[in-house]
Amino acid sequence: MAKGLQGFSRTMLLLFCTVQELGSWAVRTAVEGPGLGQPEDPALLASGRVKRGWVWNQFFVVEEYTGTEPLYVGKIHSDSDEGDGSIKYTISGEGAGTIFLIDEITGDIHATERLDREQKTFYTLRAQARDRQTDQLLEPESEFIIKVQDINDSEPRFLEGPYIGSVAELSPIGTSVMQVMASDADDPTYGSSARVVYSVLEGEHHFTVDSKTGVIRTAVADLDRETQDRYEVVIRATDMAGQLGGLSGSTTVTIVVTDVNDNPPRFPQKMYQFSIVETAPVGTAIGRVKAEDSDVGENTDMTYQVKDEEGVEMFKVTTDSNTQEAVITIQKPLDYESKKVHTIVVEALNKFVDPRFVDLGTFQDQTIVRVSVLDVDEPPEFRPPSHLMEVQEDAHIGSVVGVVTALDPDTANHPVRYAIDRSTDAERIFDIDANTGAIVTGKVLDRETAGWHNITVLAMEADNHSQVSRASLRIRILDVNDNPPELATPYEAAVCEDAKPGQLIQTISVVDRDEPQSGHHFYFTLAPEATNNNHFSLLDIKDNTAAVHTQRMGFNRQEQDVYLLPILVVDSGPPALSSTGTLTIHICGCDSNGAIQSCNSTAYVVSATLSPGALIALLVCVLILVVLVLLILTLKRHHKSHLASEDDEDMRDNVIKYNDEGGGEQDTEAYDMSALRSLYDFSEIKGGDGGGGPGEGGLGGNPPSELHALPQWVQSPDLDFSVFRDYICRKVEQADEDLSVPPYDSFQTYAFEGSDSPVPSLSSINTWSSGSEQDFSYLGGWGPRFRQLAALYAGRRGEEDNEES
Repeated sequence: MAKGLQGFSRTMLLLFCTVQELGSWAVRTAVEGPGLGQPEDPALLASGRVKRGWVWNQFFVVEEYTGTEPLYVGKIHSDSDEGDGSIKYTISGEGAGTIFLIDEITGDIHATERLDREQKTFYTLRAQARDRQTDQLLEPESEFIIKVQDINDSEPRFLEGPYIGSVAELSPIGTSVMQVMASDADDPTYGSSARVVYSVLEGEHHFTVDSKTGVIRTAVADLDRETQDRYEVVIRATDMAGQLGGLSGSTTVTIVVTDVNDNPPRFPQKMYQFSIVETAPVGTAIGRVKAEDSDVGENTDMTYQVKDEEGVEMFKVTTDSNTQEAVITIQKPLDYESKKVHTIVVEALNKFVDPRFVDLGTFQDQTIVRVSVLDVDEPPEFRPPSHLMEVQEDAHIGSVVGVVTALDPDTANHPVRYAIDRSTDAERIFDIDANTGAIVTGKVLDRETAGWHNITVLAMEADNHSQVSRASLRIRILDVNDNPPELATPYEAAVCEDAKPGQLIQTISVVDRDEPQSGHHFYFTLAPEATNNNHFSLLDIKDNTAAVHTQRMGFNRQEQDVYLLPILVVDSGPPALSSTGTLTIHICGCDSNGAIQSCNSTAYVVSATLSPGALIALLVCVLILVVLVLLILTLKRHHKSHLASEDDEDMRDNVIKYNDEGGGEQDTEAYDMSALRSLYDFSEIKGGDGGGGPGEGGLGGNPPSELHALPQWVQSPDLDFSVFRDYICRKVEQADEDLSVPPYDSFQTYAFEGSDSPVPSLSSINTWSSGSEQDFSYLGGWGPRFRQLAALYAGRRGEEDNEES
């Protein structure tokens, strides 16, 4: 403590001397030039007067002062101060009046609080010198700075921690791991308070640190991740360049040792044993083995392979990429009766090998895998597994096609029974002997219908039909010459009337459904019935075709327009078969260039000018037209019958006022009364009381003409109106119940009919005469409008004739 105060006193003395020297310099600068922050005054310089100025400069104060008295900072003084106390000194700015106090008379400045340079390095203030009496400024206000002088009171700090680094195992000595840095809040420009050095507190056996840069490096070359995969290293930072009394701080650095492929794979066991049944299908997994590797990550990726020849043939080893296990699967079918135990050698290798560590040893390992095959009851086996058989198509029913053989592979060697899968031979063309396996024909064969037959033969143990095996059997039907040759098409040819002898008419080819092994050979000749033919000749070209030529000069269509030429075709056998085909030759008219103009055979002309597709299209169009016509007629007939039924059912009464002449039958405004009139009887008369007789009008006196008297209705005294009355009542009830439809029937009262017409009435309502001799048959020829009327009067006339007779 005494040494610290002694140093403090020397510092203050130095500061005071510096202030005094700087003040003298300030005085000199005040005489020689303008004052601090003040412009030159030319008037003062011209009169030779000396400008007054401040006698003070920059002050320093030490931080972290712990004394009980205020700390003296410095003194400000004006050169106009004569020491009589007439000048009052004041300060303003940062900390003025709180941290810093000034003696108004002497100008001494003291610090009343403890200062920390790490929080604030300097304070800017302004000084004033005033006249104590008038309070006027004697000197212009000037700015000055109080700097806080640093002491070593802040230890180094690692601001970027915690630190985590990594280094590969087996790295050489001096390999850089990472860099750490510590910062000191003290003033780096003053003393050694901020000069930091680094050292290792813990972990110095494996790592070192550069004292100036803080770079951490490996201290040994045998770092092994498999032994220890991380280290906790403590790094210390000390200020004052590591001298005694310096402050220090520390941090912990975690260093992770990363893996390299320095360990080979190793199988935990030298032998593995597995078992599997002999019926396991190819691709079945037998088991898994795994080689251990102390490395991590991709350094543990391995591949496996089978080393011995027997194992390569029977088994396959693949690597599971997720678990790094070797999966052993079957590559060929196993057979307990052939070999009961298989021994294979499996080798494991690292997929990625680091060449830097090859000298550490081979990065591979081997183990033995023993596979035991378990016996099971197997179905019979066909030998050979598939068959090809042949049989002549003319073979008799029951002929032996071939024999299939199957044996029980088990040591018990059970007897085998045979059958045919009828789903492959639904027509039962073949049968099989259940004991011997002999295939025989069950039906007549025809190569032209089916040249090949594929059937499935079943073989099963005699005492256990569930043990079934299947074999495909292909049976080829061998050809026999049992089909005669035939003309390829029904040939038709055309020849001009003016054809010359030797002109080619048609080339003939034939087809034969048989397929002899030596190929087809056909022979052509005219049929015996055409031996006397002197019109055409046939030439066998020897390439299974023949040519027909004319043999005479010209033809006459008027005499004969069609010739039928029979041709005999014979194959090569054996046995040789033949058939006769007919060539139809039409005699046609041709132009001067030989182009056919017309033939008497219409069918031939059509076939020559229209293709089959055009004929089919034409027939389809005709058929559509016929269907449309029939449909229209049907709809029309249905419509008529519907209207007739409505006319018959819709019987409504109209009460018509007859004081004016209507339009007769042509009047469509009136309702059709024919349906109601059909209920009553009518009579036909030539004349009546109403003026239709021969003696009462001009019509009666005229000679007979085309004009006929209109029919008149005669009311019979014994008519029954109950039907009409019931119908009207029924309609009225329906109309009363249905409020949405107005009634068809209405009743109106005609109390006054008006005066009579001067012209006699033609109506039959008031005509009571009977026994009319008028013939109303002519009404049937007036058309559909009068058909009902004709039926009424014709029926009335027939009844009168019956009564007279």
